[in-house]
Order: sequence, then C-alpha cells, then structure tokens
Amino acid sequence: MRALILGITGQDGSYLAELLLEKGYEVHGLIRRSATGNTRNIEPLLGRLTLHRGDLADATSLYRVVRTVAPRELYNEADQDHVGWSFDAPGYSYEITGAAVGRLLEVVRQVDPTIRVFQPCSSNMFGRAVETPQTEETPFRPQSPYACAKVLAYVLARHYREAYGMFVATGIFYNHESPRRPEEYVTRKVTKAAARIKAGLQQTLALGDLGARIDWGYAREYMEAAWSIMQQPRPDDYIIATGEAHSVREWVEAAFEMAGLRADDHVTVDERLLRPASNTLLVGDASKARKAFGFEPKVRFRELVRMMVEADMKALGVAR
Repeated sequence: MRALILGITGQDGSYLAELLLEKGYEVHGLIRRSATGNTRNIEPLLGRLTLHRGDLADATSLYRVVRTVAPRELYNEADQDHVGWSFDAPGYSYEITGAAVGRLLEVVRQVDPTIRVFQPCSSNMFGRAVETPQTEETPFRPQSPYACAKVLAYVLARHYREAYGMFVATGIFYNHESPRRPEEYVTRKVTKAAARIKAGLQQTLALGDLGARIDWGYAREYMEAAWSIMQQPRPDDYIIATGEAHSVREWVEAAFEMAGLRADDHVTVDERLLRPASNTLLVGDASKARKAFGFEPKVRFRELVRMMVEADMKALGVAR
C-alpha cells in the first residue's frame, strides 16, 4: 500500500508516517521550503520514506506529486492550523486551510479519482455551539478565520464525495496534543515554560483565557483514528474526541505540579492575549467512530500533561 502525506513534518503528519510505516506502507510526503529546516519530527524516519517538494498553494506541484507517487491513500495534514494566527493572517488561512482543499481534490479527480483522501477538520467549526456535546449533525457556527476555512474544507470534501463519487472522508478532530506540538500552542507553551522555570531559565508565564475548557486528546491516537476512517467501506465524517473537558487553568496547574512548582507563583493573565471571538464549550461525542471502528482514547488528561512536561524537562536536562 502506498500513501502520500501532505504536512508530513508536522505533529500529526509525523505520527501518521510512523504509524503507516509500522503497518508496512510505502510512505511519501510533501515538504515545502523552510528557511530554517522543518524535518525535526521525521529525522528518525528519513531513510524509510520518500519526500517530494511542493506546496498547497501551488496546483502544479500538487499535480506532479500526486501523479508521480500514484498513492492509494492520501492524507492532507497540511494547513495553517493556528487559530490565533488566523486573526492576523486571515487571507492566508482561507487560502491554505480552505481553498487549497478544493485545489487538491480537483487534482486527485483529474489524476485518479479512485485515490482515497482523508481531510482533517476541526471542532472549531462548531464555534458557539448550539449543543454540548457536539455530534456530526451539530450545526457549524465558526468564530475565527481558521474555523471558517475548515468549514470550507469540510464542504468541499462532501461535495467531491457526493458529486463525483470519490472516497473523501473527514475526521472532525478536537484538540490533540503531544510533545511534538509547536511551542506557540498553549499546551506546549505551558509545559515548556514549566520546564524552563524549573531550570531557572525564566521566571513567569503570561497567558490569556485560563477559564476556557477544552477537549484534549493524544495526537498519535487521533492519527490511528484517521487511518481507521480510511479503511471503512464508505467515506463518511467522524468526530474524534475524548468527551471530557478541562480548563486551561487545570492544564497549567497540572503541568506546574508535575514540574514541582506552584502555578500561582509564576503565571499571570495578559488581556492582550485574548481573542476577538471565542467558542462555547466544545466537547465531542465520538460514539459514531466508536461504533464504526472501536475508537476509544487511552491517553487521558493527566497522562497527556505528564508526557509533555517530562519531554520538555528531559530536553533541558532537568530532573523533577
């Protein structure tokens, strides 16, 4: 089985590459140019997969790579996926996270419409949700440019599925974290700060809304779910979530506790970090995925926090 992963160097793409290699796949990845290099997450895999140059913004490169690789499965893990950034760069977010999905699907339709495509979507599409927990039937009420772009990606996926009979499946992923999470995301920002404060490299951490409650899961498990979605007999849409919500404050307190610190001694609130619009409580009902392929998250909240804190402390050579 041959697979092509767009966004292979990111958190999700790198876990997915590991998973597919373990399953005996021939794995190819699309990689875009970066001034500082961006292969850190896949360094141990470089001799076992094939990388191709390209960019979601460039239809020519997408056409070339899809045609050259001729994958049986294509996973689009590439986009501008930071909600905060999307307020500052909305046009780029609309283009890369939303419109590029239509560009990609049209390339697949023209090259080989039998290729199975996985398109990740986001719980942020529900925004100011009309119900909790959310299901696959809950209406979308996006509250950020990123969320609006993901709604477009979702609609495009369904359009190509229904209009052309293509296998285009989506996973509506709730927040999923790991030690590979970039440092600008709040979870990693917190765990790295706790490790740095423990090491004496910084004294305080400024955050925005500590009261926001979030459904957090483990990224590798969500990539296992993505693969399972692609093995179903028919393409469909599935919520992937833990069904549990914890506040940012809980994450902060747990992370600092695991580093042997008191959060109240180091964490401050900076109102400049608050977003122009916010979501209501987003908690996912993953019963459809559970029934279809047995999805059941194993790594829960405190274990996930511990995993990330320990990784950041180890990277700095700090003992608990």
